Amino acid sequence: MNVKQKRGVTACLLFMSAWIIFISNATAAAGPTEQLKPTLSSLIAILGDASLKGEEHKIERRARIMERVKQSFDFREMSQRVVGKEWKSLSSAKQDHFQELFTKLLENAYIGKFEGYSGKEVQYLGERVKEERAIVSTQIENNGQLIPVDYIMTAKADTWLVYDINIEGVSLVRNYMEQFKSILRNEKFDGLIKLLEEKNLSFQ
Repeated sequence: MNVKQKRGVTACLLFMSAWIIFISNATAAAGPTEQLKPTLSSLIAILGDASLKGEEHKIERRARIMERVKQSFDFREMSQRVVGKEWKSLSSAKQDHFQELFTKLLENAYIGKFEGYSGKEVQYLGERVKEERAIVSTQIENNGQLIPVDYIMTAKADTWLVYDINIEGVSLVRNYMEQFKSILRNEKFDGLIKLLEEKNLSFQ
């Protein structure tokens, strides 16, 4: 390989390296709103899919919704926050079991409320970012009513994940944290697990 060819190879490698760095920086720079939009668009598409409507398609519909939600929602962070300071004293197995039950409870309690959503587009009202925390404010129109929904997000490895949802001024995490506090105090963690298991069974 002569000098000219070596220079050509070097220039090509430098260009490729610069392009990779540019792409990486562009991805990392994507803000919370831009990372949240594809998830919400996918959920609206699933809810509006005529082939997935009705009770007979409930299992498939829920599976698709949860598959998409789990890519953008941090259920581990949610679980830790609703349990509170006792979380750190739990074994990994108990943490995993609680997260599984709590995620199922959220699926049963909240997704069911939105399965009749009329399919209007989400309106993005703005975002507030402070260090590794962000709030993305939106509103949705359902049956002529505007519903404000704020997504509370945290940055983990250049990815913004939702760990709380504030619907019409009510925080999902705070709501459950208050409910679970007295149970943990009176019936301990095992009592809370039993309650979640019974609650999930009741939805069936």
